[in-house]
Amino acid sequence: MISFIIPAYNESLLLGGTIAALCEAAQGLDYEIIVVDDNSSDETAAIARGMGVRVIQVHKRQIAATRNAGARAAKGELFFFIDADTRVNRAVIAAALDAVRSGAVGGGATVQLDGPLTFYPRLLVAFGNRVCRMTRMAAGCFMFCTRQGFLATGGFDESYYCTEELVFSRALKRCGAFVILQESVLTSGRKLRVYSGWQLITMTTSLLLRGPNAFKQRNGLEFWYQRRSEDSQRSQMTEAE
Repeated sequence: MISFIIPAYNESLLLGGTIAALCEAAQGLDYEIIVVDDNSSDETAAIARGMGVRVIQVHKRQIAATRNAGARAAKGELFFFIDADTRVNRAVIAAALDAVRSGAVGGGATVQLDGPLTFYPRLLVAFGNRVCRMTRMAAGCFMFCTRQGFLATGGFDESYYCTEELVFSRALKRCGAFVILQESVLTSGRKLRVYSGWQLITMTTSLLLRGPNAFKQRNGLEFWYQRRSEDSQRSQMTEAE
């Protein structure tokens, strides 16, 4: 069985599309979908249940801990961690399964963003995808690993409030082959549309100057943990071509 684990916090606008795309992509496979609702105040949990999806309630407000909670409840031998604003197609799932059959312990994929983006966000995404392939580090919106690999690493490091996917990628690579698929997933570009290029540069520079400990506290990580009003207004994803 495959376990698709979706952490979610106030994702009522996008979660339904993510689940629908995943059900279509996984047709014919033995799978379960688990939505880990992290203290949402909207209809996130109701939408998931209405689509026949298993819902786990947690009160973490920390992505690493929320993903780990989903994995602990999962029944499958292969885990996919997929963000609530990310759409995965059948080719991605098939490629991941092929990689595991060939001996990979885990992996990820490059990303495409929905909707229009200005120059700096497009440059940032292109750079991120190149680094992802060069370093074999997975983007946080989509990762997969075997149950054995997850248990061997202890899962996501809960001392991190972001970049936990990079720490997890490194840990999995110590257990076996870790691959970045040729196929890409489609994720929401909403956050990059509500910050200017200058704001993104300033936030990135501040985090780099603060060092690794900056990622171990929620303070200063508003990009990940604080949604702007414009974010909600622009959060509808376009359909993948």
